[in-house]
Amino acid sequence: MTTNEIMSMYPGELEEYVAALGEKPYRARQLFADMAKGYRIGEMSDLPLAFRSLLISQADYRLPEIADKRVSKIDGTVKYLFRMTDGECVESVFMRYEHGTSHCVSSQAGCAMGCRFCASTLLGKARDLTASEIYGQAVMAGRDTGERVDNIVLMGTGEPLDNFDNVVRFIRLISDSLGLGLGVRHISLSTCGLVPGIYRLAETGLPVTLSVSLHASDDATRDALMPVNRAYNIEKLLTACRDFFRKTGRRVTFEYTLISGKNDSEKDALKLADLLRKGMTDDGRVSPCHVNLIRLNEVEETGLEAPSPDRAKAFAGTLRKAGINATVRRRLGADVTASCGQLRLRHIKEENKQQKLL
Repeated sequence: MTTNEIMSMYPGELEEYVAALGEKPYRARQLFADMAKGYRIGEMSDLPLAFRSLLISQADYRLPEIADKRVSKIDGTVKYLFRMTDGECVESVFMRYEHGTSHCVSSQAGCAMGCRFCASTLLGKARDLTASEIYGQAVMAGRDTGERVDNIVLMGTGEPLDNFDNVVRFIRLISDSLGLGLGVRHISLSTCGLVPGIYRLAETGLPVTLSVSLHASDDATRDALMPVNRAYNIEKLLTACRDFFRKTGRRVTFEYTLISGKNDSEKDALKLADLLRKGMTDDGRVSPCHVNLIRLNEVEETGLEAPSPDRAKAFAGTLRKAGINATVRRRLGADVTASCGQLRLRHIKEENKQQKLL
C-alpha cells in the first residue's frame, strides 16, 4: 500500500491521514463510508469543498471505472471489465441467486500459475492488485446494479494467496462495519494450491470459506493440468486443508473442473472419492468437505473440451454414492464470456491489434 492510497486504509489509518491534512477525525469516517458507496471525491458532498480539493490533489484514490459491461440475456449475470487508474484491466462478475447476490472479484491483473485450462494465465501476470483495487470492484458493482453484494468470491483473475497481504487487507476492509459490513463467513477464497499461503490464512483467524482448485485425483494428471502441483503435490495440499479445518472449523470446498477425456470418467470419480476420504482424515475423523463440480468453460486457445451435462451429473452421482458431498455448479453468464479471463484476453488482443494498425 502506498502511503496515501486512501481506499486501502483501515478507518484508524484513515483518521491519522486525515488529521495530517488538518481535518477532524470524524471526516475519516465520512470518507470511508463515501468510498464504500463508490463515490468519486467530487461527489462526496458531506465533505467540505476545500478538503475534497486537497484529497484530489494529494490522495491516491484507486476506484476503478467500468471499461466494458455485458449483461446476460439468459440469467441476468453481469460481466464487468474494470479499468484501473494505470490503465490495467481486470474482470469481475455479479451473479444473482435465489439466496442472494454473489460477486466474483479478481486479485491480480493476469495470473502466473499456468493452469492449462484457464484463460486468465495465457498472457501471464501483469501485477498484483492493491486492496483498494479489489475492494473497488465490489463497490462499483454494487453502485452500478443498485443491489447489495451479499457474498464475495475471490475466484476471478489471479491467485489470491500469491497476493496475500493485499487480499487479507481487502477482506478486513469489506467486512468493516463503517463500509459494506459484509460478514467474513460470506467470503470464499479460491486457491490453486499454494500450501504456505493456506497455512498463513489459517493463522489469520479469518473464517473465510477455503475453496481449493483440485481438478485431478492423482499427481500425474494434476501435474499436467496445474504446474503448482509440482511444488505442492496433492498429499501436501490435503494436509494443509486438514490443518485449515482444524484451525478454523470451516469446511473446505474442492473445485473440480470436468474436462472431457482428462478427468471425467467414473474411474476418476471413484479415485477422487477415495482420495478425499483418506486425505481428509485426521486423528480418525474425516474433515468435512464438499466437491463443487464445474463443466469446463471452453477457451479456444487451450483446445480442451467440456463433457456433456449428463456426464457431469453421473460424476456427481458416483461421488455421492461413495459418501462425498458433491454438486454441479450452475453455469451462469454463458452468453457474456463469464468464464474467468476471457473478456480481459479479448480486450488485450483487440488493443494490441489496434496498436499494430497505428
